[in-house]
Amino acid sequence: MRRLFLIAGLMTALGLAVVAASAFAPANFAGNWSLDKSKSQGLDPRMQNAESVTWAITQDDKQISIDSKVVAGAPPAGGPGGGGGGGMGGGRGPAGPRVFSLDGKEATAEALGGTNTTKSTWSADGKTLELSAVRAGSRDGNEFKFTTVEKLSLSGDGKVLTDVRHNEGPRGAMDSTLVFNKQ
Repeated sequence: MRRLFLIAGLMTALGLAVVAASAFAPANFAGNWSLDKSKSQGLDPRMQNAESVTWAITQDDKQISIDSKVVAGAPPAGGPGGGGGGGMGGGRGPAGPRVFSLDGKEATAEALGGTNTTKSTWSADGKTLELSAVRAGSRDGNEFKFTTVEKLSLSGDGKVLTDVRHNEGPRGAMDSTLVFNKQ
């Protein structure tokens, strides 16, 4: 009888350890994602008028990379004619994918007349990843600073990615929520 209780106790402890370990595994955002404009809010005009907006995310234990592609749609009324990507290399930003280290340390690099400082922070439960980026410098004698804070989270079934973001720059602040569906 003692042996039965001992075995049952060990099995319970092992089961709790497995559950605890999986509960703190960070979310994995890797995959190809397509913006759902009907569920998103506060989109900038470029995204709102785009034919499509997609993210290709790669992630491992050390970093996350987000490669954004915007395929231009019809230009806004009274705006200039549209092209394949708004003059940004077919939709990709001029600097390529955004890459964040997942070690929680701040990283700074030289970027287009200034510096770009990035940092990522996991929530305590590992379900939300906060990405922050500050780009500062000087162009044509004018100082500039752009700050972006994003909070990425997945739906329970892993098929919907939500990016709640706050941007601040010389033109003011902007809040938006981008909702992506897994492709």
